[in-house]
Amino acid sequence: MAHVDEEIASQPECWQRALDLAPKHLPEPGERVAVVGCGTSLYIAQAYAALRESLGLGETDAFAASEFPAARRYDRVVALTRSGTTTEVLDALARTRDTPTVAITGDPSTPVGGAARHVVALEFADEKSVVQTRFATTALVLLRAHLGAAPRDLPEQASRALTAPLPEGAPDARQFTFLGAGWTCGVAHEAALKVREASSSWTESYPAMEYRHGPISVSGPGSVVWFLGAPPAGLVPQIERTGAQVSVSDLDPLADLVRAQRLAVLLAAGRGLDPDRPRHLTRSIVLDGS
Repeated sequence: MAHVDEEIASQPECWQRALDLAPKHLPEPGERVAVVGCGTSLYIAQAYAALRESLGLGETDAFAASEFPAARRYDRVVALTRSGTTTEVLDALARTRDTPTVAITGDPSTPVGGAARHVVALEFADEKSVVQTRFATTALVLLRAHLGAAPRDLPEQASRALTAPLPEGAPDARQFTFLGAGWTCGVAHEAALKVREASSSWTESYPAMEYRHGPISVSGPGSVVWFLGAPPAGLVPQIERTGAQVSVSDLDPLADLVRAQRLAVLLAAGRGLDPDRPRHLTRSIVLDGS
C-alpha cells in the first residue's frame, strides 16, 4: 500500500482533531488578510480567501507565494506550507516586514518556524507522500472552523467519501474537468491537480459558469465533468448533451475532494505509476541558490 492510501484514509480522524483545536493568531473579523501558498497550498488559500470574504469577515486575497505583492497593506499574512521549507513561501514571509504573519505547517521545526511570527502546527496531518492530501484538507477544515463555517459532521462525511462510488466510467475516462463556484473553485483546482500530478491525466478546472465559455468544447464521450458543490441551474443538461459523464455529490465539497483523491490513486495504479512519487516532483520545492 502506498503512503498516500493511508494518508487519504486517515482524513476523518485528522479532520476531527482540527475541529477540536482552538488555534491562536488566525485572522480576526474585519482584518484585511493575504493568504499565500504554492501548488496545493495555493488552492487551499483560494478556497479560504473566497469563503472568508463571502461571509463578510474582511477582504481576503490569495496569492501564489512568488506573486505576493509585499508593498500592499494587509493586517495579517497567512502562509500555508506543509514542509515549512518552500523557497517562495519563505521569501514572501521575509518581504512582509512589519505585518503580523502566521504559518500553518506540518513541521514547525523547519525554517518557516523562524520566518513567521506565529505558527500553527498540524504535525498530526503531515505526510510522507509527495502528493498532498490530508495536510491540505485538514488545514482547510481548521480554517473553516475558525470562520464558523465547518459542519460538525465533516469527519463523518469524509468517512462516507472513502467508500462512496466513484463517477461511472471515471477509471477509464480520457479527460477530467472539475468545476466549482465561490470557495469551491479552489477545491476544484486542487482536485484537478491531484488527478493530474498523481496519474499524469488530462485534467482541467474552472469556475462552473466559465466552463460554458469555451472549455465545454473538450467534453464528450470519455470525459468526466465533476462538480465540487451544487451545479448552476441548467448547466448539467448542456454537459450531458456532449456525452460526458457528470458527477454531482450531496457530500460537502471538501469531502467530495476525498473521492477525487481516491480516483487519482486508482488511475496512477492502473497506469503503473507510483502515486507517492509523481514525475519531476519532490515533497518540498527548494530552489537552487536559495
